[in-house]
Amino acid sequence: MTLPSFWLETCGDDLTPRQPLPGDTDCDVAIVGAGYTGLWTAHHLLRQDPSMRVVVIEREIAGWGASGRNGGWCSALFAAPWSRVATEHGHDAALRLRRALEQTVDEVGRWCLANGVDAHYAKGGTVTFARGAAQVQRAKAHVAADKAAGGDDTAWLDPAAAANRIRVSGVDGAAFTPHCAAVQPARLVRGLARVVEAQGARLFERTTALALDRGRVTTARGTVRADAVLRATEGYTRSLSRLHRDVVPLWSLIVATEPLPATAWDELGWRDRETVTDERHLLVYAQRTADDRIVLGGRGAPYRFASRTTGDRGHHRTFARLEHELRELFPAAADALVTHRWGGVLGVPRDWMPSVGFDRELGTGWAGGYVGDGVGCAALAGRTLADLVLGRDTDETALPWVDHRSRTWEPEPLRWLGVRGMTALMGAADRLEARTGRPSPVGTLLERLTG
Repeated sequence: MTLPSFWLETCGDDLTPRQPLPGDTDCDVAIVGAGYTGLWTAHHLLRQDPSMRVVVIEREIAGWGASGRNGGWCSALFAAPWSRVATEHGHDAALRLRRALEQTVDEVGRWCLANGVDAHYAKGGTVTFARGAAQVQRAKAHVAADKAAGGDDTAWLDPAAAANRIRVSGVDGAAFTPHCAAVQPARLVRGLARVVEAQGARLFERTTALALDRGRVTTARGTVRADAVLRATEGYTRSLSRLHRDVVPLWSLIVATEPLPATAWDELGWRDRETVTDERHLLVYAQRTADDRIVLGGRGAPYRFASRTTGDRGHHRTFARLEHELRELFPAAADALVTHRWGGVLGVPRDWMPSVGFDRELGTGWAGGYVGDGVGCAALAGRTLADLVLGRDTDETALPWVDHRSRTWEPEPLRWLGVRGMTALMGAADRLEARTGRPSPVGTLLERLTG
């Protein structure tokens, strides 16, 4: 079996597929998708009601999608800006959601310890570097906005303080938040699958769901009849009947170096395994792994017409750009061999607003649309969705993303033109800012549109 990521290749778990669905079956709750969202939901359902009959359907193996391919940031980041959440739902509601995500980062770490899952969890926070005058202006504005939205421990670091954490080329300062942990994402999702199975869930792999309807999941191997049917398919939602415009699957690609020697880390610093990004528009993100590699990812790979999630045409150019960015950001790793390259899709709703919900009358629910911030969001979403299914009124079920409905994306070719055009404009805005040192008006507009 060819594995889709460095994380799955090195997770230390037996990746032999579990048995597929043997035919028609009945259960209380059917969950489609064995990634973070689906597995956390199953875990919390069975933790609260061990007698519940839970079935999880997975097209490949647990963690095959974004949960086993992402950059390994368990963060309190939320795709929609807090100012927008506050405008639509009130400041207090936005703050409750923010605090719930911050607490979730810590809860994931405690869960790993309690369940013997070594996900290489290290809570070092996130450093967002500013490189050049335009990025400094944007970073300081983001720090001010974050503080106004409740980020009391968000801080601006001057160049010396930023370099004391991690030495990156061309840095003029940085923003810092403590609410992020670096993880080995495949070790986390595979450990979660083992725990859920031990709780009594039936996990069927190599089983493709074709359609979700009231009371049933239709698969290529039989029908699962259930009182509640839950969708946890994120960027792969497009493969389900009638749901192909709910989210756009955007590609994010990642490269990993060989383990770096101690001399390189002496030059880089990076002692606390902080997660790293900067203030460019076309996002890049990085972490230091537990075995001393640099893993760096970013956006910019071409969107596939009709939201296709397969094929690698065009990826070589994005991988080359990421390798260039890695060596430019971290000169101490300039001679390091890049040993792994991989990618996957993340789910983007039309309004950039993640959501979780359950229609009690229809018995159908969903969670997702995390826009790349799914490790932490999915853990909170799974707990929330379980409470909704069980009819429990909790602090989580009152959060402002519950039952939010995003409108669908435009039909093709408008979707292709819009997404491709936005990606191209982000790259152009970054290049213009690098040349002029001034914020790009186009970049400012795009930030507002995607926020």
